[in-house]
Amino acid sequence: MLVYPSSIDLSSRTLRFLAGQLSGRQRQIGTRWRRLPTGRQALLVLAHLRCGDTYAQLATGFGVGIATVYRYIREAVEILAALAPSLAEAMVTIRTKAFVILDGTLLPIDRIAADTPYYSGKHKRHGMNVQVLTDPFGRLLWVSPALPGSTHDLTAARNHGIVDALAAAGLKCWADKAYQGAGRHIRVPFRGRRLKHWKRRHNSTHAKIRCVGDQAMAVLKGWRLLRKLRCSTTRITDIVSAVLVLHHAST
Repeated sequence: MLVYPSSIDLSSRTLRFLAGQLSGRQRQIGTRWRRLPTGRQALLVLAHLRCGDTYAQLATGFGVGIATVYRYIREAVEILAALAPSLAEAMVTIRTKAFVILDGTLLPIDRIAADTPYYSGKHKRHGMNVQVLTDPFGRLLWVSPALPGSTHDLTAARNHGIVDALAAAGLKCWADKAYQGAGRHIRVPFRGRRLKHWKRRHNSTHAKIRCVGDQAMAVLKGWRLLRKLRCSTTRITDIVSAVLVLHHAST
């Protein structure tokens, strides 16, 4: 296999953060020796999450076995996922915002047609439903655990407790039409084709506010692994949480 040098569009701050977490973990469990030092292991993990490099590619590039690559990535993801804030913890920051933007996205997965629970009729593909909260400037605040792609956005928001948490905080929230019926505190556009002029004007203003949340979606999908997940669906929540922690560490 041919090997060539490449780059990762992340700062050295992110690398140092992850390497520090790995070093702390190794001291905790009493690790004496590793095939790769923590800095190289952190680089390997970032190449997988950010660039979507496969285990085979990473094994060749770093001169280790595929099983070692799997263990290194799984260890790092579990460490990072444990640092991810819960919704209750994220609400401490969210309460300081003027309002938040709520949106859902589908993370594509490698599944066959028989896996009905993971098939999204809206997107016409298999995936996992993830709910995202952003601030008024489109900065990523919190990402929910992943649910099967067939889950409706409103159902997912209720299952995660997002609707109740925002209502309890009395915080205004902008969302799209999928969240109709979530409550008065979650503002959604009017539905229908033949709307009155003032309703169309309201929808236009609403869209200008809500579209800022697309920046957070772009940030999330900037981690190329999330564009096509080929792992077990039980690991996707940890992977998304790990990405969230790394994103916050780099900003």
